[in-house]
Amino acid sequence: MTIIISGFAGSGKSSLADSLGKSLGIKVVHASALLKEMKDAGEAALEKEVQKVHDWWESEQAKEFMQKRHQDPSLDLALDEKLLKIAKKGKVILDSWTMPYLYKGKAFRIWLNASAQVRAKRVSERDKLDYNVVLEKIKTRDEQTKALYQRLYNFTMGENLQVFDLALDTDKFSQKEVFEKVLKEIEAKKWKE
Repeated sequence: MTIIISGFAGSGKSSLADSLGKSLGIKVVHASALLKEMKDAGEAALEKEVQKVHDWWESEQAKEFMQKRHQDPSLDLALDEKLLKIAKKGKVILDSWTMPYLYKGKAFRIWLNASAQVRAKRVSERDKLDYNVVLEKIKTRDEQTKALYQRLYNFTMGENLQVFDLALDTDKFSQKEVFEKVLKEIEAKKWKE
């Protein structure tokens, strides 16, 4: 089974991916961690295992990297090509913004929605950062990410939810509740196939 989890920063996708991976015994790939490694190592980073990252994406370095990605999307394109190959092999959980839209094979696609305010609260508490600063960065990053993928692939992230098997608003649920709801849906889907 291929499971693809998407949502904006702070929606809980990487935590959900890790929890599901542990529970189901499936490898987890965090696209944002690979992309961060590619900043310095280029496409060579695609050949190694990387750990998920937290506070880096709210840094000035990440802001500069986003500007470079808009000017030269070659790293994003290379990453997505690699993720498509990983998804095709199966038995993987992908934490990715693009794969729900780009991967055409069989997969269980999950969209985690959360307000910018709730996401900023989560990130600021997790990374011990100022809430107001994080809120502004999240709003800016959301718009930049949407613009990048609209330009590259002609989809507007977070607006067309028809590609998802499950769309869940995580504002009102704890991490544990989100995990339990998603696991229940995955288990039901597995038995139908």
